[in-house]
Amino acid sequence: MGGFFGTISKGACITDLFYGTDYNSHLGTRRGGMATYDKEEGFTRSIHNLENSYFRTKFEPGLPKFKGNAGVGIISDTDAQPIVINSHLGKFAIVTVAKINNLDELENELLEANMHFSELSSGKTNQTELVALLITQGKDFVEGIENVYDKIKGSCSMLLLTEDGIIAARDKWGRTPIVIGKKDGAYAVTSESSSLPNLDYEIEKFIGPGEIVRLRADGMEQMRKPNEGMQICSFLWVYYGFPVSCYEGKNVEDVRFMSGYKMGQKDDSEVDCACGIPDSGVGMALGYAEGKGVPYHRAIAKYTPTWPRSFTPANQEMRSLVAKMKLIPNRAMLEGKRILFCDDSIVRGTQLRDNVKILYDYGAKEVHMRIACPPLIYSCPFIGFTSSKSPLELITRQIIKELEGDENKNLDKYATTDSPEYKKMVGIIAERFGLSSLKFNTLETLVEAIDLPKCKVCTHCFDGSSCF
Repeated sequence: MGGFFGTISKGACITDLFYGTDYNSHLGTRRGGMATYDKEEGFTRSIHNLENSYFRTKFEPGLPKFKGNAGVGIISDTDAQPIVINSHLGKFAIVTVAKINNLDELENELLEANMHFSELSSGKTNQTELVALLITQGKDFVEGIENVYDKIKGSCSMLLLTEDGIIAARDKWGRTPIVIGKKDGAYAVTSESSSLPNLDYEIEKFIGPGEIVRLRADGMEQMRKPNEGMQICSFLWVYYGFPVSCYEGKNVEDVRFMSGYKMGQKDDSEVDCACGIPDSGVGMALGYAEGKGVPYHRAIAKYTPTWPRSFTPANQEMRSLVAKMKLIPNRAMLEGKRILFCDDSIVRGTQLRDNVKILYDYGAKEVHMRIACPPLIYSCPFIGFTSSKSPLELITRQIIKELEGDENKNLDKYATTDSPEYKKMVGIIAERFGLSSLKFNTLETLVEAIDLPKCKVCTHCFDGSSCF
């Protein structure tokens, strides 16, 4: 995934840029970058590897070199960014949150047009540089960005730091969000609205799908109107989003709470208490406890100082280690209890595999699991959902292959709640991990909790629906 932050103000921008970018750190762990623009000194750029350290640690010593009143920053799980380009459109720095499925095809097309790539990432074309080259094919920035919308398969949202302000352009289907904040004398633009409150910005606008906006210190200009259709990723509310963030005016914690509340109201299981798997399962569990009418107990805690999210390492062995080490069970709250845990999703089953046995070892009488979203049946072709390279990394596909002999057979049946195939699959997952019971939220309940029309929300990973 990834997250970006940009700001332009009447005074120096580096403090807001530094902290605002850092507030996107939950969206990525591999690379961080910042660029600023000053009329006298031009563009200043810095990029650091974050795999063994945190954004603030890497960037804080070098802050004095950043000058100017405008800048952009990025936390990325893909390429080294920002890229700084000099073109017929002028000089600009660019950051992207993107997944480009036809990267090789577009690379060959540009090479055949006598263009070249200089920013290689691990020996491969840097997709942010590719986006920049597609932009420079336009007669102006709007036409260039529309060229990106037309050419790429996947998604791309971006910020461009130009010599005349910051241009923000959201993916044409709005799969990833962009939020604009405003305070006296300054604007900010970011992937996560949680970047804004502590820097004294108020939410001014949610940029629409395909919309292009230019920010200057004294105002905002719409350069392209938004598209009618939208397919914002539902998993933003389920997992990626920070609890206080809002997308399309819908708060992450409120959606998680409501999905748990609605599930708790309908669940007839007999349990003593509910507990959330930190961090993204906590909001759901609080809602479940209220809807079900059982107490919320913190029977498992996350050790936050050093252990990241389990989806981030590309290596399976390291993912398993992270999943095991970051969560610490509390024997005093587990012993003799019929306890129900809420979690955001089951992707590979890494956390379940390594933690359910420990819960029983620590005295839990029963371990029930409730999941905020439906089973993940399909890989995401639109955003950098996980580091998975194959659908077979999904626990659901592994089971489907065991049952059908082909991981792609009868997917629609396994994606249909309460079908015989669905019940069989869920039962196997529960049995495999030693759970007393396992239930997933329905797609209808999730969409109802998000409170946007189904046609505006992408649910491809659950039901295979898509809009290209």
